[in-house]
Amino acid sequence: MDAQTELLQQLRAQNVRFVRFIWCDNANVIRAKAVHVAFIEAYLAGEGVGIAAAQQALPVMYDALAPGSGLTPAGEVHMRADWSTLAALPYAPGHARVLTDIYDGDQPWAHCPRGFLRRMIARAAQHGLAMFAAFENEFSLLCPSEKGPQPFDDTVFCQTSALDQATAVLNDITDALAAQGVQVEMVYAESGPGQFELPVRYADALRAADQQIIFRETVKAVARQHGLVASFVPKIYPNKAGNGAHLHFSLWREGRSLVTEPDKPHVLTAEMRAFMAGVLHHLPALMALTTPSTNSFKRIRPRFWSGAYTCWGIGNREAALRAPQPPAGKPITNIELKTSDATANPYLALGALIAAGLDGIERGMTLGEPVNGDPADLSDAEREARGIRRLPATLGEAIHALENDAVLLDALGEGLARSYLAVRRAEWEAMKDMPHEQEVALLLERY
Repeated sequence: MDAQTELLQQLRAQNVRFVRFIWCDNANVIRAKAVHVAFIEAYLAGEGVGIAAAQQALPVMYDALAPGSGLTPAGEVHMRADWSTLAALPYAPGHARVLTDIYDGDQPWAHCPRGFLRRMIARAAQHGLAMFAAFENEFSLLCPSEKGPQPFDDTVFCQTSALDQATAVLNDITDALAAQGVQVEMVYAESGPGQFELPVRYADALRAADQQIIFRETVKAVARQHGLVASFVPKIYPNKAGNGAHLHFSLWREGRSLVTEPDKPHVLTAEMRAFMAGVLHHLPALMALTTPSTNSFKRIRPRFWSGAYTCWGIGNREAALRAPQPPAGKPITNIELKTSDATANPYLALGALIAAGLDGIERGMTLGEPVNGDPADLSDAEREARGIRRLPATLGEAIHALENDAVLLDALGEGLARSYLAVRRAEWEAMKDMPHEQEVALLLERY
């Protein structure tokens, strides 16, 4: 039996009517075109599902072109399915979804975020390196009301009654993710009202980004079935804890972790240190890709455990890069980037992280000493002496940093850099003075 016949039999056995071809645009809006199974054979061997090239120039606010993107209403590109990602949707009977790479003719399209991550994975492989990663999402459950969405509960961090109240929806989310091959490791209530965290198992970089798309789609859809709104918006409430999507990553070579020295479980390897130094060096620009909404920067503030300074530390939740502190005698297994949230396109975020870290390795960058306290407690002179900088306080500042970061612009490529920056500039100009409530109402619908 050939692969196409097997695939068609699989779809029929699962009573699938429509297959959603999924892509994620520069504004991190997850979009789909659904093909009826009666016509799916034409898309198995053909060019794929067509979309307007201009789709990658749409900002989060509306379906209209961002100025200066280099894309126009003329021209069409095609989504080619990565059939290894096909899964029936537990929350949408009769529908399946498949993640896609976008092609321009026979060539990968320069503006495709998933294609960008593939290129950066290949660049790392030239160094003999592979990255494994996972996004650690926080999200808020909200109850619709005449006054607008209200918090599901008002509990505090890890309060057991939050789990009691949310057992049904959390169980259904976990089951739906498991049915799609995404394994939840833990669940607990976070500090904000109605806020929960469900860390998932790590995977290779491409699968980790795919999992982030699947996670967001599933959480929102299952919550909706329970009459709730699930939101990943970074800062829904001005004076309450915000939602991050902390990015955990590790480097590997030939099946062996390169995070720590084999015989010294708490000593980072030279390559890991150089990689981290590259990330910190490029972090002001990287934030335009990992925390890319106007709302993101309301979360990233000193003394809010969000990583507002270019420093690292072991077990330090105020450091932008954190090595989670392991039990005694156990090795450090990964590094956490705290300046990351779910408004980021995961393919662009992970790809840019790899590019920044590889620059650190290629240039032999030196990682400073770990910061073991709150960098906000240091004097300006102490921070300057240790090379600790305050990270951008607005999306506008992060965009400016990216515009002047030759390494990240070169990694993105001229076309993707241009369209991406155009989208984020349009969002910054439209939303920088928008009242908080109006901004949140708009973003709740998207993220």
